[in-house]
Amino acid sequence: MSSTLKERQDKRFITKETQTAAKYLRRLEELSGAPEGIEPFYDTLKRIYVDMAHVDTNKKTVGTYCVMTPPELIYAADAMPVKLCSGNYTAFSIGDDIAPRDACPLVKAVAGFKQTGLMPVYEDCSMMVVPITCDCKKKIAGMLADRCEVTTLHIPASREDKDIEMFINQLYELMEKLEDVTGNRITYESLSEGFRKVGYAQYELSEFIRLKKQMPYLIRGSHAMAILNSASYMPADVWGKALHKVNQSLEKNISDKKTVTSKKLPRIMLTGSPIVFPNIKIPLLIEEMGGIVAGDETCMGERGMWDPAVITDDSFDGMIRALANRALRPCPCPTFADNSQRIYRLKQLIKENQIQGVIYHVLRGCLVYDFEYKRIEEELGKLDIPVIRLESDYNEEDIEQLRIRIEAFIELIKLKQPHEKITSVRKDF
Repeated sequence: MSSTLKERQDKRFITKETQTAAKYLRRLEELSGAPEGIEPFYDTLKRIYVDMAHVDTNKKTVGTYCVMTPPELIYAADAMPVKLCSGNYTAFSIGDDIAPRDACPLVKAVAGFKQTGLMPVYEDCSMMVVPITCDCKKKIAGMLADRCEVTTLHIPASREDKDIEMFINQLYELMEKLEDVTGNRITYESLSEGFRKVGYAQYELSEFIRLKKQMPYLIRGSHAMAILNSASYMPADVWGKALHKVNQSLEKNISDKKTVTSKKLPRIMLTGSPIVFPNIKIPLLIEEMGGIVAGDETCMGERGMWDPAVITDDSFDGMIRALANRALRPCPCPTFADNSQRIYRLKQLIKENQIQGVIYHVLRGCLVYDFEYKRIEEELGKLDIPVIRLESDYNEEDIEQLRIRIEAFIELIKLKQPHEKITSVRKDF
C-alpha cells in the first residue's frame, strides 16, 4: 500500500471515529437532567474518542479486557489500568473484514484498532491482560501478541476452592510480569495503596448507586453510564473524587426537591452484553422514548466495580487471595457453568430498583450471554417482569428497528401497570 493511500485511509478513519463519538456525546449533553459535576466524565470520553488523545497519566499503562483483571495489582506496580473494551463503530467496520463473520463486535473492534494503529489509548499500552472468558478472548490474546507484552488469565468454569487456588497462582504470575514491564517491585505497601485507590472509588460508586435508586428520579441511566464508562480512562482516585462531587450535587437535589422529571417513567434494567462508549444507542433510545434506565447489570456499568475485595488475612498473600475471591466468587459473568447466582443478583436488583421491565442486550455473536437469555426470561416471568431481547452490532443501521421495539416495550409496560403506584425508596424524600 502506498504511503499516500495509507494516509488517506488513516484520515478517513480518524474523521469517522471522531464524528461518531462527538455525535453521541452531543446526544448525552442534550438529554435533560444531567447532574452538576458531570463535565470531567464527558471531558474524559471526549479526550479519548474525539480528540484521540493519550490517557492523562505520566505512568505506564496496562490495557485490560475484563473486570476480572484486578486493577489493584496494576496500581501496585505504579502503572495505570486502562479498559480496552470499546464500542467503536469505525474500528468495528474495519475489523469486520479481518475477524470471522460470526465474531462479536468487540473482537472486530479490537482487530480494527490493531490494523490501523491509530488509537493512542491502545498504542500507549506497555502490556495487555486478557482474561479468557470465551473463545474470542483467546483469539484476541493471540492477535495482540505481536503488539506488546500480552498475558492471559484463564477463568475457570466453576468457583470451587481448587479453582480459586489456580487463579491465585495466575495472579502471582501476573504480578511478576507487571514488575518486569514496569520495572517496579510490588510490595505490601504498594499493594495496600492499590487497595486504597480502588476502595475509595468503590465507596463513591456505592453512594452513587444509592442515590440513583431514589424516586423521583435524580439522574438518568444514560448519564450514569457515561460516568461509569469514563472510569476506564481515569485513575481510580481521580474518578472517585469527581464522582464525590456528583454525589454531593445529587444530595443537594434531594434537599431542593430537584428531579429529572416529575413523570413516573417506566423503570427499565439493562443486562446482558456490555454497553461501551460510543455504542450507547440503546440506553439513549430507552430514555428518548420515555423510559428511564433505573438498573444496570452490565460489566461496563455498575457491576464493573461493585464488589470490593474483602481482606480476612492482613498479609500480602491474604490480599492476593482477596483479589482472587473478589474476581470469581461474586461474579455473575455467564462464562461460569453454574450461574444461578446471576439469577439471584438480577432478582435482587429488580427489587431494589423497583424495575418494571428488563432489556436483555446481546451483541451479535456474543454466545455466552445469548445462551442464558431463555432461562432469565423464564425466571423473570415468574415475577411477572416483562423481558425483551435486543440484538445489536457496532453500527447505526439497526437504530430504527431498535427504536420501534424499545418504544413498543415501553408502551407495554405502561399498559401492564396503568394504576400502579410507585412508592419512594427513601421515606423522607
